[in-house]
Amino acid sequence: QVQLGESGGGLVQAGGSLRLSCAASGRTFTVNFSDYAMGWFRQAPGKEREFVAAINWSGSSAFYADSVKGRAMISRDNAKNIVRLQMNALKPEDTAVYYCAADRGGPDIYRTSPGRYEFDYWGQGTQVTVTS
Repeated sequence: QVQLGESGGGLVQAGGSLRLSCAASGRTFTVNFSDYAMGWFRQAPGKEREFVAAINWSGSSAFYADSVKGRAMISRDNAKNIVRLQMNALKPEDTAVYYCAADRGGPDIYRTSPGRYEFDYWGQGTQVTVTS
């Protein structure tokens, strides 16, 4: 089974930046990190989990929600089994628990926003709080 662990969340002022990290682990016969597209979702209290960003297996294709375009950058390091989300110019509305997710296979090229039900594994989340 794939296991995902997020880190890097915290409390920041509006306009600040954070870099979230997600480390994947598992048994060799079960886990091949490059077999999975990776994504970030977020969920604010009382709201549904929403898509933030996704990246294909090689890192050559990515897709971003309109709400974070120009402010977010997703990247991955397959040698280290890590996916990251760099968030800049943070706004109070970015406040949420951010979740890392893995999609077995996934698209070769992202052309549309993926839904949360496309992802097979999820981390426990890391809290991001942005003050005004």
